[in-house]
Amino acid sequence: MNSAKQELCANSLKTTLEPVPAATAGLRASKLGALTALGSHWPEYLMEAGLLGAFMVSACGFGALYEFPHSPVHVAIASGFLRRLLMGISMGLTAVAIIYSPWGKQSGAHINPSVTFTFFRLGKIGGWDALFYIAAQFSGAVLGVVLVARWLGRQVSDPAVRYVVTTPGPRGPLVALLAEFIIAAGMMSAVLYFSNHHRLAGYTGLFAGVLVATYITIEAPFSGMSMNPARTFGSALPPMIWDGLWVYLTAPPLGMLFAAELYLWRKGQQAVKCCKLHHNNGKRCIFCGANGGFAS
Repeated sequence: MNSAKQELCANSLKTTLEPVPAATAGLRASKLGALTALGSHWPEYLMEAGLLGAFMVSACGFGALYEFPHSPVHVAIASGFLRRLLMGISMGLTAVAIIYSPWGKQSGAHINPSVTFTFFRLGKIGGWDALFYIAAQFSGAVLGVVLVARWLGRQVSDPAVRYVVTTPGPRGPLVALLAEFIIAAGMMSAVLYFSNHHRLAGYTGLFAGVLVATYITIEAPFSGMSMNPARTFGSALPPMIWDGLWVYLTAPPLGMLFAAELYLWRKGQQAVKCCKLHHNNGKRCIFCGANGGFAS
């Protein structure tokens, strides 16, 4: 009798912890209405807003530290390349911290409408969840910049920092468009490869952080290294600098969608397990149902 009860409890626990099969999870997510999704998943939406807000606070803070003309670091380091390298390392570490944070583990740490839209295309996130995620990301980006601007004031608004706004470089918007497309495709290719690898999935956030650092160091002169429509919008709104906005609204999602199509062509739909950048943790997953994600 005791043995039967123990087996029943074990099976029940296993059902709670393991993800629902991909086809079932995708069907369930797609059937959620707006109010149901909002009522059940609002914590994840707020987490996405908070995480991208934190990223923007970090970007503005480090931007002021390295580029504000009267900053001791700026004065001490004359080389623009070295300052850009430091900025890349700082933001790469920020990305890693966000992905492996408790909120990042629960929301999936998309912090990018292009990432969310691509996983919607892959059938891993429902329509209303995707819409609320994207709305939260844009809101979080704006609030993050506004918050740090009130705190740092002139150090962020100075023309040398300009709210770390992203605009096309000296080579023009077409080069910026191509550059943004390439880095976005590269990032999504890495995310899909590592997050679905049976041994390397836990290191997805580290590889993403390395790419962020590398892109800022090398690619930033061409487009400012956005790769994220919400990140660009958040920086552009306070100073009302809209130069080349269309580049950042089109190239990142197109680049990531291109990478996703290549991955599907090579691996197939079933190879995409979920849409969290860090999945193997104790947090609920509203996308595949792991850890009671479909319990609500």
